[in-house]
Amino acid sequence: MTTVFARPKLQLFGVSTAFVVRKISLSDLGDALRLGWEDFKAIPTHAIVLCVMYPVLGLVLFRLVLGYSVLPLLFPLAAGFALIGPFAGLGLYELSRRRERGEEPGAWDAMQVLRAPSFGAMFELGVLLFVLFGVWIATADAIYIMTFGYAPAASIPDFAKRVLTTPEGWSLIIVGCGVGFLFALVALCVSVVSFPLMLDRHATAIDAIRTSIRAVMMNPIEMAAWGLIVAVLLAVGSLPFFVGLCVALPVLGHATWHLYRKVVEPDRNPPQEEPRPPIGHRYAADFPASLFPWSRER
Repeated sequence: MTTVFARPKLQLFGVSTAFVVRKISLSDLGDALRLGWEDFKAIPTHAIVLCVMYPVLGLVLFRLVLGYSVLPLLFPLAAGFALIGPFAGLGLYELSRRRERGEEPGAWDAMQVLRAPSFGAMFELGVLLFVLFGVWIATADAIYIMTFGYAPAASIPDFAKRVLTTPEGWSLIIVGCGVGFLFALVALCVSVVSFPLMLDRHATAIDAIRTSIRAVMMNPIEMAAWGLIVAVLLAVGSLPFFVGLCVALPVLGHATWHLYRKVVEPDRNPPQEEPRPPIGHRYAADFPASLFPWSRER
């Protein structure tokens, strides 16, 4: 059950910059995940096409880690998906937004975010998250070096034994997870509803970050639970060999849009957008032609 939390409107150069934030409950998180799953089932092919780059990237990173003897960075690289995921999910938010309006979105519709009036602001915040990701990787590398020095791990079993069976290894786990939690907390605070808000209401990056922080402050337990859900699904999706991310990432992306709908009060006077007419049922045989809607016969 959601309740409305109204804050006085802030004024910046005579323009209202505040958005109304709601108080949500833990049941709303489950509802957002359910709606995200329904979006994924409605457009599974397109969601997987959009997100298949992540498992592929994970496998490439896995190979690079083994090839260049930087095995200790494999876990930080995989965990770092949570930092840049909100930006990478822009196309999924657009698909959920269009389906919410009664359309039958196709993969090409996800690219319409590039035409959004606030895409510049979304790009700015995306750059910030990528910088945060880079700092996290550098920090994780420094923690490992301080713990074990510059000697590389000979193999995966050797690395696992070193980390799981030695005092230094447990120190690495505790410190690394603690520092990683701080990075994840920063990312959650600045981006939990920022990108959907910019896409939907054309907010500036600063206004979106402020609203996201207010959402976390108003719902600390619920947002902590959401962060835990994201972490668990990403961890499960990373096994085996990141293949599960083909499902975990799109479901989380769609669910983030529905979480935004529950947290931020909708615009009372939204701009009128005429929905596209239905294009009929899609069949597996239509793929990959369905990726190029302009090629269909009229």
